[in-house]
Amino acid sequence: MPSYGFLSTHPPTRCGLASFNSLLAAHLTAGGTRGGVVRLTGRGDDQRALPEVVHTWAADAPAGWREAAAALNAFDVAIVQHEYGIYPGADGREVLPLLRQLAVPSIVVLHTVLSNPTAGQKSLLEQVVAEAGAVVTMTETARDRLLVGYHVEPAKVTVIPHGADDHAGLSAPRRTRPHLLTWGLLGPGKGIEWSLRALARLQDLDPTPTFTVAGRTHPKVIEHHGEAYRAGLHQLGAQLGVAHTVDYQSEYHDPAALGALIRSADVVLLPYDSREQVTSGVLVEAVAAGVPVVATPFPHAVELLTKGPGLLVPHGNPVALAKAIRRILTEPGLAARLAGRVRPAAAELRWPAVAARYDALAERLTTARPPVVSAAAA
Repeated sequence: MPSYGFLSTHPPTRCGLASFNSLLAAHLTAGGTRGGVVRLTGRGDDQRALPEVVHTWAADAPAGWREAAAALNAFDVAIVQHEYGIYPGADGREVLPLLRQLAVPSIVVLHTVLSNPTAGQKSLLEQVVAEAGAVVTMTETARDRLLVGYHVEPAKVTVIPHGADDHAGLSAPRRTRPHLLTWGLLGPGKGIEWSLRALARLQDLDPTPTFTVAGRTHPKVIEHHGEAYRAGLHQLGAQLGVAHTVDYQSEYHDPAALGALIRSADVVLLPYDSREQVTSGVLVEAVAAGVPVVATPFPHAVELLTKGPGLLVPHGNPVALAKAIRRILTEPGLAARLAGRVRPAAAELRWPAVAARYDALAERLTTARPPVVSAAAA
Protein backbone atom coordinates (compact mmCIF):
# COMPACT_ATOMS: atom_id res chain seq x y z
CA MET A 1 0.00 0.00 0.00
CA PRO A 2 1.22 3.57 -0.63
CA SER A 3 2.08 5.81 2.29
CA TYR A 4 -0.39 8.60 3.08
CA GLY A 5 -0.06 12.22 4.06
CA PHE A 6 -3.28 13.82 5.32
CA LEU A 7 -4.06 17.54 5.28
CA SER A 8 -6.95 18.62 7.51
CA THR A 9 -8.07 19.95 10.82
CA HIS A 10 -7.39 17.14 13.28
CA PRO A 11 -7.89 16.27 16.96
CA PRO A 12 -7.67 17.69 19.54
CA THR A 13 -9.62 20.16 17.39
CA ARG A 14 -13.25 19.08 17.71
CA CYS A 15 -15.19 19.42 14.51
CA GLY A 16 -16.71 17.03 11.99
CA LEU A 17 -13.82 17.46 9.57
CA ALA A 18 -11.22 16.67 12.24
CA SER A 19 -13.11 13.56 13.33
CA PHE A 20 -13.48 12.37 9.74
CA ASN A 21 -9.79 12.85 9.01
CA SER A 22 -8.76 11.10 12.21
CA LEU A 23 -10.91 8.04 11.47
CA LEU A 24 -9.90 7.85 7.82
CA ALA A 25 -6.22 8.15 8.70
CA ALA A 26 -6.52 5.50 11.42
CA HIS A 27 -8.12 2.98 9.07
CA LEU A 28 -5.78 3.65 6.15
CA THR A 29 -2.73 3.13 8.36
CA ALA A 30 -4.15 0.35 10.55
CA GLY A 31 -2.10 -2.42 8.92
CA GLY A 32 1.22 -0.68 9.47
CA THR A 33 1.05 1.55 6.38
CA ARG A 34 3.13 4.67 6.91
CA GLY A 35 1.14 7.86 7.36
CA GLY A 36 1.29 11.33 8.82
CA VAL A 37 -1.02 14.29 9.34
CA VAL A 38 -0.41 17.91 8.41
CA ARG A 39 -2.77 19.62 10.82
CA LEU A 40 -4.49 22.94 10.13
CA THR A 41 -5.01 25.08 13.20
CA GLY A 42 -6.82 28.34 13.77
CA ARG A 43 -7.02 30.91 16.51
CA GLY A 44 -8.17 29.37 19.77
CA ASP A 45 -7.43 25.76 18.76
CA ASP A 46 -5.76 23.42 21.22
CA GLN A 47 -2.17 23.42 19.96
CA ARG A 48 -1.17 20.05 21.38
CA ALA A 49 -0.13 17.70 18.59
CA LEU A 50 -0.95 13.99 18.57
CA PRO A 51 1.84 11.55 17.63
CA GLU A 52 0.61 11.16 14.04
CA VAL A 53 0.93 14.90 13.35
CA VAL A 54 4.12 15.57 11.36
CA HIS A 55 3.56 19.28 10.74
CA THR A 56 1.19 22.05 11.82
CA TRP A 57 -0.04 24.71 9.41
CA ALA A 58 -1.20 27.66 11.49
CA ALA A 59 -3.80 29.79 9.72
CA ASP A 60 -1.87 33.00 10.46
CA ALA A 61 1.48 31.69 9.17
CA PRO A 62 2.60 33.67 6.09
CA ALA A 63 2.74 31.32 3.08
CA GLY A 64 2.28 28.38 5.46
CA TRP A 65 1.30 26.26 2.47
CA ARG A 66 4.97 25.91 1.45
CA GLU A 67 6.06 23.92 4.50
CA ALA A 68 2.76 22.04 4.54
CA ALA A 69 3.29 20.92 0.95
CA ALA A 70 6.86 19.90 1.72
CA ALA A 71 5.63 17.72 4.60
CA LEU A 72 3.01 16.05 2.38
CA ASN A 73 5.61 15.39 -0.32
CA ALA A 74 7.33 12.97 2.07
CA PHE A 75 4.51 10.48 1.39
CA ASP A 76 3.32 8.65 -1.71
CA VAL A 77 -0.20 10.13 -1.77
CA ALA A 78 -1.66 13.29 -0.23
CA ILE A 79 -5.28 13.16 0.99
CA VAL A 80 -6.55 16.71 1.30
CA GLN A 81 -9.81 17.54 3.09
CA HIS A 82 -11.53 20.52 1.48
CA GLU A 83 -13.88 22.92 3.20
CA TYR A 84 -13.92 26.62 2.35
CA GLY A 85 -13.51 27.78 5.93
CA ILE A 86 -10.41 25.90 7.06
CA TYR A 87 -7.68 27.35 4.81
CA PRO A 88 -6.27 30.90 4.92
CA GLY A 89 -7.23 33.47 2.32
CA ALA A 90 -10.55 34.49 0.79
CA ASP A 91 -12.74 31.37 0.56
CA GLY A 92 -9.66 29.39 1.68
CA ARG A 93 -7.70 30.17 -1.49
CA GLU A 94 -4.32 29.17 -0.04
CA VAL A 95 -5.16 25.54 -0.66
CA LEU A 96 -4.45 26.20 -4.37
CA PRO A 97 -0.73 27.02 -4.15
CA LEU A 98 -0.36 24.00 -1.85
CA LEU A 99 -1.94 21.68 -4.41
CA ARG A 100 0.28 23.14 -7.14
CA GLN A 101 3.36 22.58 -4.98
CA LEU A 102 2.64 18.88 -4.45
CA ALA A 103 5.02 16.48 -6.18
CA VAL A 104 2.87 13.45 -5.26
CA PRO A 105 -0.65 12.50 -6.42
CA SER A 106 -3.46 14.08 -4.45
CA ILE A 107 -6.96 12.96 -3.49
CA VAL A 108 -9.14 15.93 -2.53
CA VAL A 109 -12.20 15.11 -0.42
CA LEU A 110 -14.98 17.65 -0.93
CA HIS A 111 -17.05 18.16 2.21
CA THR A 112 -19.15 20.97 0.72
CA VAL A 113 -20.44 21.42 -2.83
CA LEU A 114 -22.69 24.47 -2.93
CA SER A 115 -25.63 24.67 -5.31
CA ASN A 116 -25.45 28.48 -5.41
CA PRO A 117 -21.80 29.39 -4.82
CA THR A 118 -20.42 32.88 -5.16
CA ALA A 119 -18.31 33.49 -8.25
CA GLY A 120 -15.19 33.20 -6.08
CA GLN A 121 -16.28 29.92 -4.49
CA LYS A 122 -17.17 28.42 -7.87
CA SER A 123 -13.88 29.44 -9.47
CA LEU A 124 -11.89 28.17 -6.50
CA LEU A 125 -13.55 24.76 -6.44
CA GLU A 126 -13.08 24.35 -10.19
CA GLN A 127 -9.37 25.09 -9.79
CA VAL A 128 -9.11 22.70 -6.83
CA VAL A 129 -10.58 19.89 -8.95
CA ALA A 130 -8.29 20.78 -11.85
CA GLU A 131 -5.19 20.54 -9.63
CA ALA A 132 -6.24 17.33 -7.85
CA GLY A 133 -5.29 13.89 -9.07
CA ALA A 134 -8.70 12.63 -7.97
CA VAL A 135 -11.69 14.09 -6.17
CA VAL A 136 -14.01 12.32 -3.73
CA THR A 137 -17.58 13.31 -2.94
CA MET A 138 -19.40 11.40 -0.23
CA THR A 139 -22.80 11.32 -1.91
CA GLU A 140 -24.20 10.96 -5.40
CA THR A 141 -26.00 14.25 -4.79
CA ALA A 142 -22.70 16.07 -4.31
CA ARG A 143 -21.22 14.45 -7.42
CA ASP A 144 -24.22 15.40 -9.54
CA ARG A 145 -24.17 18.94 -8.19
CA LEU A 146 -20.46 19.22 -9.01
CA LEU A 147 -20.83 17.90 -12.56
CA VAL A 148 -23.87 20.04 -13.38
CA GLY A 149 -22.94 23.31 -11.69
CA TYR A 150 -19.16 23.45 -12.16
CA HIS A 151 -16.74 23.03 -15.05
CA VAL A 152 -14.84 19.93 -13.93
CA GLU A 153 -13.50 16.74 -15.46
CA PRO A 154 -16.07 14.01 -14.66
CA ALA A 155 -13.50 11.20 -14.77
CA LYS A 156 -11.75 12.70 -11.74
CA VAL A 157 -14.79 12.40 -9.48
CA THR A 158 -15.42 9.29 -7.36
CA VAL A 159 -18.18 8.74 -4.80
CA ILE A 160 -17.04 7.11 -1.56
CA PRO A 161 -19.42 7.27 1.43
CA HIS A 162 -18.55 9.04 4.66
CA GLY A 163 -17.79 6.00 6.80
CA ALA A 164 -19.29 4.79 10.07
CA ASP A 165 -18.14 2.81 13.08
CA ASP A 166 -19.56 -0.63 13.78
CA HIS A 167 -21.51 -0.39 17.04
CA ALA A 168 -23.01 -3.89 16.85
CA GLY A 169 -20.95 -5.30 19.72
CA LEU A 170 -21.62 -2.47 22.15
CA SER A 171 -24.14 -2.85 24.94
CA ALA A 172 -26.69 -0.06 25.29
CA PRO A 173 -28.04 1.20 28.62
CA ARG A 174 -31.52 -0.11 29.35
CA ARG A 175 -34.24 2.54 29.21
CA THR A 176 -37.86 2.35 30.29
CA ARG A 177 -39.02 5.30 28.16
CA PRO A 178 -38.72 5.96 24.41
CA HIS A 179 -35.40 7.63 23.70
CA LEU A 180 -34.93 10.38 21.11
CA LEU A 181 -31.35 11.40 20.24
CA THR A 182 -29.30 13.92 18.33
CA TRP A 183 -25.58 14.56 18.59
CA GLY A 184 -22.74 16.62 17.16
CA LEU A 185 -21.51 20.16 17.65
CA LEU A 186 -24.35 22.51 18.57
CA GLY A 187 -25.17 25.78 16.90
CA PRO A 188 -27.90 27.62 15.00
CA GLY A 189 -29.11 25.54 12.08
CA LYS A 190 -28.95 22.26 13.98
CA GLY A 191 -32.73 22.37 14.46
CA ILE A 192 -32.77 21.46 18.16
CA GLU A 193 -35.51 24.02 18.74
CA TRP A 194 -37.79 22.17 16.29
CA SER A 195 -37.14 18.95 18.19
CA LEU A 196 -38.09 20.61 21.48
CA ARG A 197 -41.32 21.91 19.97
CA ALA A 198 -42.09 18.45 18.60
CA LEU A 199 -41.33 16.88 21.98
CA ALA A 200 -43.92 19.18 23.55
CA ARG A 201 -46.52 17.67 21.21
CA LEU A 202 -45.69 14.13 22.39
CA GLN A 203 -46.43 14.61 26.08
CA ASP A 204 -49.64 12.57 25.78
CA LEU A 205 -47.65 9.40 25.06
CA ASP A 206 -47.33 6.95 27.92
CA PRO A 207 -44.54 6.71 28.79
CA THR A 208 -43.40 10.12 27.53
CA PRO A 209 -40.19 10.18 25.47
CA THR A 210 -36.87 11.47 26.68
CA PHE A 211 -34.55 13.47 24.43
CA THR A 212 -30.75 13.46 24.59
CA VAL A 213 -28.78 16.28 22.98
CA ALA A 214 -25.15 15.14 23.00
CA GLY A 215 -22.36 17.47 21.98
CA ARG A 216 -20.52 20.64 22.82
CA THR A 217 -21.30 24.01 21.30
CA HIS A 218 -19.39 24.59 18.07
CA PRO A 219 -16.13 26.48 18.80
CA LYS A 220 -16.93 29.11 16.15
CA VAL A 221 -20.31 29.73 17.79
CA ILE A 222 -18.68 30.13 21.20
CA GLU A 223 -16.07 32.48 19.73
CA HIS A 224 -18.72 34.87 18.40
CA HIS A 225 -21.75 34.32 20.63
CA GLY A 226 -20.63 32.38 23.70
CA GLU A 227 -23.22 29.89 24.99
CA ALA A 228 -26.23 32.03 24.04
CA TYR A 229 -27.60 29.36 21.69
CA ARG A 230 -27.47 26.59 24.30
CA ALA A 231 -28.95 28.91 26.93
CA GLY A 232 -31.78 29.72 24.51
CA LEU A 233 -32.53 26.00 24.12
CA HIS A 234 -32.75 25.57 27.89
CA GLN A 235 -35.10 28.55 28.09
CA LEU A 236 -37.29 27.25 25.26
CA GLY A 237 -37.54 23.82 26.87
CA ALA A 238 -38.67 25.41 30.12
CA GLN A 239 -41.28 27.53 28.30
CA LEU A 240 -42.63 24.43 26.54
CA GLY A 241 -42.73 22.40 29.74
CA VAL A 242 -40.33 19.70 28.49
CA ALA A 243 -37.07 20.74 30.18
CA HIS A 244 -37.31 17.81 32.61
CA THR A 245 -37.30 15.31 29.71
CA VAL A 246 -34.22 16.72 27.93
CA ASP A 247 -30.68 15.61 28.78
CA TYR A 248 -27.96 17.94 27.47
CA GLN A 249 -24.64 16.08 27.47
CA SER A 250 -21.97 18.65 26.68
CA GLU A 251 -18.98 16.39 27.31
CA TYR A 252 -16.99 14.82 24.49
CA HIS A 253 -18.03 11.21 23.77
CA ASP A 254 -15.35 8.73 22.73
CA PRO A 255 -16.39 6.20 20.04
CA ALA A 256 -17.44 3.54 22.56
CA ALA A 257 -19.58 5.92 24.61
CA LEU A 258 -21.14 7.41 21.48
CA GLY A 259 -21.82 3.94 20.08
CA ALA A 260 -23.64 2.89 23.25
CA LEU A 261 -25.67 6.09 23.16
CA ILE A 262 -26.67 5.51 19.53
CA ARG A 263 -27.71 1.93 20.23
CA SER A 264 -29.91 3.13 23.11
CA ALA A 265 -31.91 5.42 20.80
CA ASP A 266 -35.34 4.62 19.40
CA VAL A 267 -35.26 7.55 16.97
CA VAL A 268 -32.46 9.88 15.82
CA LEU A 269 -33.64 13.43 15.08
CA LEU A 270 -31.89 15.54 12.42
CA PRO A 271 -34.23 18.44 11.65
CA TYR A 272 -31.43 20.58 10.17
CA ASP A 273 -32.34 23.97 8.72
CA SER A 274 -29.78 23.60 5.93
CA ARG A 275 -30.93 22.87 2.40
CA GLU A 276 -27.31 22.57 1.22
CA GLN A 277 -25.80 19.85 3.42
CA VAL A 278 -24.53 17.10 1.12
CA THR A 279 -22.63 15.23 3.84
CA SER A 280 -23.63 14.38 7.41
CA GLY A 281 -21.48 12.08 9.49
CA VAL A 282 -24.21 11.91 12.14
CA LEU A 283 -26.70 10.69 9.54
CA VAL A 284 -24.32 7.99 8.28
CA GLU A 285 -23.64 6.75 11.82
CA ALA A 286 -27.36 6.53 12.59
CA VAL A 287 -28.18 4.76 9.34
CA ALA A 288 -25.31 2.29 9.70
CA ALA A 289 -26.46 1.51 13.24
CA GLY A 290 -29.96 0.72 11.99
CA VAL A 291 -31.67 3.34 14.14
CA PRO A 292 -34.74 4.97 12.53
CA VAL A 293 -34.09 8.59 11.58
CA VAL A 294 -36.45 11.53 11.22
CA ALA A 295 -34.82 14.32 9.23
CA THR A 296 -35.55 17.36 7.15
CA PRO A 297 -34.87 16.94 3.40
CA PHE A 298 -31.31 18.21 3.26
CA PRO A 299 -29.57 16.55 0.28
CA HIS A 300 -27.75 13.77 2.15
CA ALA A 301 -30.92 12.83 4.04
CA VAL A 302 -32.93 12.66 0.82
CA GLU A 303 -30.32 10.35 -0.68
CA LEU A 304 -30.04 7.98 2.29
CA LEU A 305 -33.56 8.02 3.71
CA THR A 306 -35.75 7.93 0.60
CA LYS A 307 -36.92 4.31 0.64
CA GLY A 308 -34.42 3.90 3.45
CA PRO A 309 -34.34 3.70 7.26
CA GLY A 310 -36.16 6.89 8.10
CA LEU A 311 -38.81 9.50 7.44
CA LEU A 312 -38.43 12.95 5.90
CA VAL A 313 -40.36 15.97 7.20
CA PRO A 314 -40.52 19.58 5.98
CA HIS A 315 -38.05 22.15 7.27
CA GLY A 316 -39.13 24.15 10.31
CA ASN A 317 -42.28 22.11 10.91
CA PRO A 318 -42.52 20.73 14.46
CA VAL A 319 -46.04 19.40 13.81
CA ALA A 320 -44.80 17.13 11.01
CA LEU A 321 -41.73 16.22 13.07
CA ALA A 322 -43.89 15.16 16.03
CA LYS A 323 -46.21 13.18 13.75
CA ALA A 324 -43.26 11.22 12.25
CA ILE A 325 -41.79 10.48 15.70
CA ARG A 326 -45.20 9.35 16.95
CA ARG A 327 -45.55 6.98 13.98
CA ILE A 328 -42.20 5.30 14.67
CA LEU A 329 -42.91 4.95 18.39
CA THR A 330 -46.48 3.70 18.10
CA GLU A 331 -47.14 2.14 14.69
CA PRO A 332 -46.66 -1.63 15.04
CA GLY A 333 -43.67 -2.94 13.08
CA LEU A 334 -42.68 0.40 11.52
CA ALA A 335 -39.41 0.83 13.44
CA ALA A 336 -38.33 -2.73 12.56
CA ARG A 337 -39.22 -2.21 8.88
CA LEU A 338 -37.24 1.04 8.73
CA ALA A 339 -34.22 -0.53 10.45
CA GLY A 340 -34.36 -3.52 8.10
CA ARG A 341 -34.04 -1.35 5.01
CA VAL A 342 -30.40 -0.50 5.75
CA ARG A 343 -28.98 -3.96 6.40
CA PRO A 344 -27.95 -4.78 2.79
CA ALA A 345 -26.03 -1.50 2.47
CA ALA A 346 -24.67 -1.18 6.01
CA ALA A 347 -21.42 -3.05 5.30
CA GLU A 348 -20.52 -0.54 2.59
CA LEU A 349 -20.78 2.30 5.12
CA ARG A 350 -18.35 0.76 7.63
CA TRP A 351 -14.93 2.36 7.86
CA PRO A 352 -12.95 -0.73 6.72
CA ALA A 353 -14.93 -0.85 3.46
CA VAL A 354 -14.59 2.90 2.98
CA ALA A 355 -10.83 2.81 3.63
CA ALA A 356 -10.46 -0.04 1.11
CA ARG A 357 -11.99 2.18 -1.56
CA TYR A 358 -9.53 4.98 -0.76
CA ASP A 359 -6.72 2.41 -0.98
CA ALA A 360 -7.95 1.33 -4.41
CA LEU A 361 -8.16 4.93 -5.61
CA ALA A 362 -4.66 5.68 -4.31
CA GLU A 363 -3.30 2.55 -6.00
CA ARG A 364 -4.85 3.67 -9.26
CA LEU A 365 -3.26 7.11 -8.97
CA THR A 366 0.20 5.85 -8.11
CA THR A 367 0.11 3.15 -10.79
CA ALA A 368 -0.95 5.66 -13.44
CA ARG A 369 1.71 8.16 -12.41
CA PRO A 370 4.53 8.38 -14.98
CA PRO A 371 7.94 7.28 -13.71
CA VAL A 372 10.34 10.00 -12.63
CA VAL A 373 13.34 10.20 -14.98
CA SER A 374 16.58 11.29 -13.37
CA ALA A 375 18.73 13.98 -14.99
CA ALA A 376 21.56 11.45 -15.51
CA ALA A 377 19.28 9.02 -17.33
CA ALA A 378 17.90 11.84 -19.50
